Amino acid sequence: MKVKALSRSTTEFTRETKSDIQRLPRNIDPDLHPLERAREYKRALNAAKVERMFAKPFLAGLSGHVDGIYSMAKNPWDLDNIITGSGDGELRMWSLASQETIWRAPEAHRGIVRGVCNVPGGESDRFLSVGTDKTVKVWSRSESAVAADGTTPETVATYNGKHAFSGIDHHRHRPMFATSSSLVEVWDVERSEPVANLTWGADTINAVSMNQAEVNVLASCGTDRSIILYDLRTSSPLAKLIMTLSTNAISWNPMEPFVFATANEDHNVYTFDMRRMSHATNVLRDHVSAVMDVDYSPTGQELVSGSYDRTVRLWNASSGHSRDIYHTKRMQRVFCVKYTLDNKYIVSGSDDSNLRLWRARASERVGVKSNRERATIEYAEKLKDRFKYVPEVHKVLRQRNVPTVVKKASRTKQIMLQSRKRKEENQRKHDKHNTKPRVPERRKAVIGVTTK
Repeated sequence: MKVKALSRSTTEFTRETKSDIQRLPRNIDPDLHPLERAREYKRALNAAKVERMFAKPFLAGLSGHVDGIYSMAKNPWDLDNIITGSGDGELRMWSLASQETIWRAPEAHRGIVRGVCNVPGGESDRFLSVGTDKTVKVWSRSESAVAADGTTPETVATYNGKHAFSGIDHHRHRPMFATSSSLVEVWDVERSEPVANLTWGADTINAVSMNQAEVNVLASCGTDRSIILYDLRTSSPLAKLIMTLSTNAISWNPMEPFVFATANEDHNVYTFDMRRMSHATNVLRDHVSAVMDVDYSPTGQELVSGSYDRTVRLWNASSGHSRDIYHTKRMQRVFCVKYTLDNKYIVSGSDDSNLRLWRARASERVGVKSNRERATIEYAEKLKDRFKYVPEVHKVLRQRNVPTVVKKASRTKQIMLQSRKRKEENQRKHDKHNTKPRVPERRKAVIGVTTK
């Protein structure tokens, strides 16, 4: 006679440490758990409420500048330091860990500091700055001597240009940098004059950005609504994209070298694939004023943008609307934003002379987590993702306290867009010859593309 018996090995069901999760036998047959979906829905709703309850994105406001912050640079070889340039010509280097200034040059430029960038490689602590005084200056914390007044550091090198500069970016590994003014100039650090002048019909170049993965590609945006791509090997333009309004900033995707994002004056952020620029790959629309700056996260999956409407918005690169909005009562127009290279924080500089530090995930807490706590957080995230389309959960996850001015402007903008759409539909209804075809949203902002 055979007798069936349950047998459990002590070695399999005994925890090795106290932090290990107790192993329990479980039958996953759905017939034995008729209320499983109801329980998980309730857990998802509670997880969404807890997330919004603990959402406190603002970490610190770093004061020190007298004028607005109009340029910012992060160092890929030093996660702690951020360099900022203000409207009164002052440069500051900040330590995000101690939240204080660790280096400053009070009169670095005569006028606005329009751009700063680090010299890559990690072998030196040099960085460059440009201003409206037509100079490019090289600085270093270790190499710069201090002037006679005892506070102002001296430059390592100075390059004189013929026009007021509006931006700067350094090559990934070569001793070369590019500046933007009325044209794009490529400089060699060993020479006092630019080695190449790149131009294709733009009056003034707003910004210049070098691709850090496809290192021979350079992008610029101008006041004539153009976005131009250049090849540094031949010192010639590759393609020119004309949009309906001008672009203020360009950011390359660090994980997909052919993809870049643009901050536009028409309140939107556009992402393009340089291999086919006849249409945008995505349109991110939630701002109610001109977008001044945009930056990709180190993973390439998210973006952050700062706008003239005094808000900072975070986006998933594949979606069309922001996943979060950051603002404070005192924050003014945001001119520069950056993702930190550990993908956990966001730094913004605004017109009120303050540098602000935010969490990339509003409810995320730093510190070491136990295995059990990490498993609980991952389980809650999966539940929220599974039930995010249920109205109650969706309402909690999307709820944000938006400034009244932004809310009213958003409603007005929505009415204007609906009116424009209704007008186009009425024109199509009464058009016998069908001369007004429907244009996809991703093509509306693109007027034309020219290649050489």
